[in-house]
Amino acid sequence: MEIERINESTVKFYITYTDIEDRGFDRDEIWYNRERGEELFFDMINEAHDLENFEIEGPLWIQVQALDQGMEIVVTRGQVTDGNVKLEIPVSENKEEAPVDDNIVDMLDEQYRSSKLDRNGSLESEDLEIVISFQDMEDLISLSKAFHVSDVHNEVYFFENRYYLYLVFDQRYTEDEQDNMVSHVLEYGNESDLSIFRIREYGTTIASEYGLQTFNENFS
Repeated sequence: MEIERINESTVKFYITYTDIEDRGFDRDEIWYNRERGEELFFDMINEAHDLENFEIEGPLWIQVQALDQGMEIVVTRGQVTDGNVKLEIPVSENKEEAPVDDNIVDMLDEQYRSSKLDRNGSLESEDLEIVISFQDMEDLISLSKAFHVSDVHNEVYFFENRYYLYLVFDQRYTEDEQDNMVSHVLEYGNESDLSIFRIREYGTTIASEYGLQTFNENFS
């Protein structure tokens, strides 16, 4: 990772996807997992603090540029005076500017979504993916008895004392049909913020496909 101090309140990072993976993060994970995205961001900020003495105080403005080989991130620290925020934002061209109201994951996700826009400016249609967590295996078994959709891809994992169900609804289902099925599933578990990439890497695979069918067939 390269760090460039622009001025007293601004620092620029350039990090390749190889750098990201060397730090223990999955390339896709940082776009979807809020916790891991924040972890990567503050890992970078801590390094900037050590090398450039860049302190994080007050509000931040963050500019994210998604590149083919990595990301360029510009972080500007704001100054608060009498309740007013002053930002000396460096001027740049052809880059998306986003205030850090939530966290870096939201901004990275916006960059990713903008890259998926079709020529008419509409977001390209994608499969619906969702991760559901179950604190008790009995809830997962009950779901397997009540939810019978053979053409929905589903995987089951065990990670950190919880069971996780990964579902993928393809485009054969309408949005209303997907919503109805997801609502049915959520009667038995809770939607998780964990990335399926992290669960696959660190969890135990129970069923890499046909997870619900496997539970239905093997548990009475």
